[in-house]
Amino acid sequence: MSGGQRTLFQSWGSRVSRAPEPPSGPRREAAPCPDGGTRRQRARPGPEAEAADDDLLLAAADEAERGPGEGGFCAAAGSLWIYPTNWPERGYQVRLARAALLANTLVCLPTGLGKTFIAAVVMYNFYRWFPSAKVLFLAPTKPLVAQQMEACARVMGIPPHHMAEMTGGTQVHNRKEIWHNKRVFFLTPQVMVNDLSRGTCPATEIKCLVIDEAHKALGNYAYCQVVKELSKYTNQFRILALSATPGSDTKAVQEVISNLLIAQIELCSEDSPDIQPYSHERQVEKFVVPLGKELAEIQNAYIRVLETFAGRLIKIRVLAQRDIPSLTKYQIILARDQFRKNPSSHNAGIQQGIIEGDFALCISLYHGYELLLQMGTRSLFIFLCGIMDGSKGLTRARNELSRNEDFMKLYRQLETMFSDTSVTSANGNLLYNNRTGPTNKNKIIYSHPKLKKLEEVVVEHFKSWKGCTDQSISESKPSDTRVMIFSSFRDSVQEIAEMLSRHHPLVRVMTFVGHATGKSMKGFTQKEQLEVVKCFREGGYNTLVSTCVGEEGLDIGEVDLIICFDAQKSPIRLVQRMGRTGRKRKGRIVVILAEGREQRTYNQSQSNKKSIYKAISENKMLHFYQQSPRLIPEGINPKLHKMFITPAVYEPNNSRSLSKERRSSSLQHKSALFSMGASTKQTDSRENWFLTSEEFEVWNSLYKLKESDGVKEPILSQSHFETLENMEEIAASRVEGTRELSLSEWRLWQNRPFPTYLVDHSDRCCHFISVMEMIELMRHEEVSLF
Repeated sequence: MSGGQRTLFQSWGSRVSRAPEPPSGPRREAAPCPDGGTRRQRARPGPEAEAADDDLLLAAADEAERGPGEGGFCAAAGSLWIYPTNWPERGYQVRLARAALLANTLVCLPTGLGKTFIAAVVMYNFYRWFPSAKVLFLAPTKPLVAQQMEACARVMGIPPHHMAEMTGGTQVHNRKEIWHNKRVFFLTPQVMVNDLSRGTCPATEIKCLVIDEAHKALGNYAYCQVVKELSKYTNQFRILALSATPGSDTKAVQEVISNLLIAQIELCSEDSPDIQPYSHERQVEKFVVPLGKELAEIQNAYIRVLETFAGRLIKIRVLAQRDIPSLTKYQIILARDQFRKNPSSHNAGIQQGIIEGDFALCISLYHGYELLLQMGTRSLFIFLCGIMDGSKGLTRARNELSRNEDFMKLYRQLETMFSDTSVTSANGNLLYNNRTGPTNKNKIIYSHPKLKKLEEVVVEHFKSWKGCTDQSISESKPSDTRVMIFSSFRDSVQEIAEMLSRHHPLVRVMTFVGHATGKSMKGFTQKEQLEVVKCFREGGYNTLVSTCVGEEGLDIGEVDLIICFDAQKSPIRLVQRMGRTGRKRKGRIVVILAEGREQRTYNQSQSNKKSIYKAISENKMLHFYQQSPRLIPEGINPKLHKMFITPAVYEPNNSRSLSKERRSSSLQHKSALFSMGASTKQTDSRENWFLTSEEFEVWNSLYKLKESDGVKEPILSQSHFETLENMEEIAASRVEGTRELSLSEWRLWQNRPFPTYLVDHSDRCCHFISVMEMIELMRHEEVSLF
């Protein structure tokens, strides 16, 4: 074998036809590394190394022709496990990949340090070892499935025609054929559960199961169902679970271990010496903001309402006696569950229904209390409006609250506070509090002191960034720096975006929320989420305000500043957020906390994180799965073999054009986001074709053709067909000064799509390109005939 190195697939005796060898020549510059680092340009192996690899592969291919042995294991391929040298070698990745090959493993690695790379190496070796087996990669969402499939394809040399992506959008009747014809699958766990229950999935052929975001494997989540159902058919499969954080506490970690049959945990924390050379410093700053006099007064008024309704439950002893302001929504839910399990005899009948209603009302009110303390008065007001206008369907709560004097006084106070502003909820509805008077859409009320601090941090970051110090803002590169802000509630995301949009163009802000959760709730579809992420990565926007949908999984790109606008008790959320920065350069993380309850929540989260790492490192309090099977036959111990691998060329499906529905919804979202950044009054989007008022004025004054310009409308030349009669009589009248167009004049630029920004090519454009490609081919055929 001479020339360039074959892929392992070509040399290891696969049952499909072998591809031709790639020609020798200089290696192309490497692409960005999907594990968070940068793939350095590496020299190809020298002739001696290539010859050694060729001899080894030819010998293995010769043995492989005899077919796999017992259990489908190929002894020739199984004598080695392959690690790619076309990527920068990292010691911890080699160690974790080796461990995952031999036992069911939970790999805990900070975001951006190569969990997907490790998964790709493990999947590829099982793909080699078991030539007729299936290898699966499960991810919780459609966008993450597509992203992981692309990343794995670019790491190792698995042929694209052996890989398949299956999500809820894949038709059921097509999945059976896909299961039969493909070998490597990327899918959501819900699809896997459905196909296992139908008998469509060939369960006994599965040898490797990779589970991404493994900390979700709690309760009856789909990951748990997949492992449980798969175990009914066979126990001869390997599980590799991936997560940045194993769980919110030791109890949750143990549940993940039990549900996923984990035999060992490989943990690398942010302080681990192994990963220090590959991670950048992350500066964490904590700002504790006092509630302030105004917000404290509203808090006291709201507590009086809580005392009225929570006091009823305390009085009849179904809710424990305690300080009412310190109660939480979760504690009330637990008390309700306890009441349902052990109802008192004197609370039967009608009385029990009243108590259930009081529990539901208190749960809603304490949710509003959390909104008030964490997000401010605006989020509380939007929530209460949903109760009072009936959109949330809480009829009993509305009637009870309407009769409460303290509540109505507080509600009117909030109405007065926002009477001069336009309040937009997360579902897109405008809440006009003063129906008879005009609203001031440009007025911003800082409904929580944290908003002022957030605004200060963001503006200071962009002004002090090196890209803006030596040149004006308009001249600075949009990709210089990016900021990502996290908030748990959609209404708060909307409020933050509206506030920051006043600093356009210094701050170019975009919201990022999950898909719709109800008929009245508007959100981003999963396709639109991918477009938003792509636009943010490419510098179209420099600030992304996101809910939890942006915390994990999706490749957001390099972010220099992370701002957490709220604190969660689970350490998972904070670790996922922090992982968005410090990948390629030094990162900064700012946590903005309200004084009191939120501050205590954050401190508890940090304590939980330390206790989890301590329990895992000391190997105490955790019970591992003891029956992890040895899939490699006795007597065979695969040796590490490092070699250069030419990755397969990955072409994502359906990448040619957007559907009409996708283009329409994308335009609506993006026009709204563009208009958010304008500082003057917006014109109708139907008139300005989704431009902001500033952009429309520039186009109208500089580029729009007017009659005074004297430019005639261009025309196409008249076509002539010899088979039709009287064509000479239909001669089009020539207008002096017009420009006659020709399809062939610019044919070099018409047979391929050009890069676009924000809006993809239309279906008509794609059809035109196809026609021009065909015309160009026909032209070459005619030339070759002569």
